[in-house]
Amino acid sequence: MRVLGLDPGLRMTGWGIIESDDQRLRFVDAGFVTADPGEPLARRLTELHEALLVITNRFQPDEAAVEETFVNRNATSTLKLGQARGAVLLAPGLRGLPVAEYAPNAVKKSVTGSGHASKEQVRAMVGVLLPGLREVGFDAADALAVAICHCHLSETTDRWRAAEAKAKIAT
Repeated sequence: MRVLGLDPGLRMTGWGIIESDDQRLRFVDAGFVTADPGEPLARRLTELHEALLVITNRFQPDEAAVEETFVNRNATSTLKLGQARGAVLLAPGLRGLPVAEYAPNAVKKSVTGSGHASKEQVRAMVGVLLPGLREVGFDAADALAVAICHCHLSETTDRWRAAEAKAKIAT
């Protein structure tokens, strides 16, 4: 399974592609897309969306995972981040990909074991979990962490469903 992880942001959106094969994770590529802060909001959102369309077309992921919005005290910032998330969610959605969403604490806990890990800890553990990973920035590392979280949780869910189906057949 090839997964596109996304860490939405209006100034910078991190993206990362990994492959999961029976609990083995493999790094494919990662980076970030930016929008010109001098442009009007609608143009910035369009730039993010178009860049992510190029990435989804290039890497052909099977699924996508997106970090949920962290709500802070500044309502305007939270609203703008929500708008960026909409543009980010639209790219895989238009390709018909299943898109999962994960809370920031769930992503951190899945990757580091602590829901309150620092960005440095997340990036370090992403490097441990993805051998061969080149040095990436925090936004790309966060996007890879979202993809890793998705792989971990979807594999666990698949095992539970298989066990439940097996138990139903046995009864």
